[in-house]
Amino acid sequence: MEKIVIHRVGLKEKIEQIFEKDRNLHLLFWVLLSIFLLVLDRSDSPFFIKVTRSLISTGFFAAIVYVNWKLLIPKFLKKRNWVMYLISLILLSILVTPPQVLALFLLYDDYPSIQQLFFQKQNILFFQSIFIGVSSAAFKITQDWLGHERDSKELKSQNLASELNFLKSQINPHFLFNTLNNLYALSLKKSDQAPETVLMLSEMMRYMLYECNVERVYLKKEINYIKNYLELEKIRLGDDFDIHFQVEGEANELQIAPLMFIPFIENSFKHGMNTLLTNGYVHIKLKIEDSNVTMNITNKKGAEISQSLKGKQSGGIGLINIKRRLKLIYPKKHKLLFEETNDAYTVEINIQLK
Repeated sequence: MEKIVIHRVGLKEKIEQIFEKDRNLHLLFWVLLSIFLLVLDRSDSPFFIKVTRSLISTGFFAAIVYVNWKLLIPKFLKKRNWVMYLISLILLSILVTPPQVLALFLLYDDYPSIQQLFFQKQNILFFQSIFIGVSSAAFKITQDWLGHERDSKELKSQNLASELNFLKSQINPHFLFNTLNNLYALSLKKSDQAPETVLMLSEMMRYMLYECNVERVYLKKEINYIKNYLELEKIRLGDDFDIHFQVEGEANELQIAPLMFIPFIENSFKHGMNTLLTNGYVHIKLKIEDSNVTMNITNKKGAEISQSLKGKQSGGIGLINIKRRLKLIYPKKHKLLFEETNDAYTVEINIQLK
């Protein structure tokens, strides 16, 4: 037969459960309170009696606080049963006051006049117990509320980080797919530029895989990545297309969330240059003013694509994700403008980095 062992929780374990959180902080508080009560005692009593009295008062205060925290607040106050909580707190004060009076009475055994005073002013100790109970309840409610706010912010931050990582993980394979397509096109042409392209691709992959796994990268590295991307496009498309990239201002030590601009640039090629045979262009201007960065991308409109072909094209994920990332990372610190004319598309992205 299986033997059932029943573990009985002893007094020591119960006390440890009460102090399981911040036990040292609790102990320090009660020690300081005892010292404070001792300093406040201006009577002519011997020092030993003063110390004992401060310890007795502290002990009863602690009993009220922990009964309030562990029993009354969870059982009544957290369930919004205000009436029962007040009744229970009053009953607790009624139960605590006589033992406290008795303990002080016995302490002042050699001082009959003071003993008589304790009996006459039991109501003061009673209301003092009520005050301790209400104060500890207010402290506990505030502490729980602040803890809830902290946990909510931490959870929100974790969810935000998870969402950003998810969005970034969708973007990177998208770039890899398009870059490999570029290299494949060069291989078909048996171009002498293929080795150079492999080196640029290697540098781009190193950047995406090893340097983009952080919240911020140096803007100068992001610019270098864009330059490599455009060089790959120049090699793929040849001399019949005008690809121009201009940078105004100094990046210095500015940092930006990785891969913020490239989806817009890639989109200008996919829906513009890739549908043209000749005379296409993509003009990109990056302007840096202090911590304000603006990128303007203009590309020639390509031929109209049928709805059935549009449905088969991939790449919508990139722009959707980057818009979402802008909202998450730079809330109220970015502007995104689109403009369309008869022969060109323009997109302008402005980000306040600090």
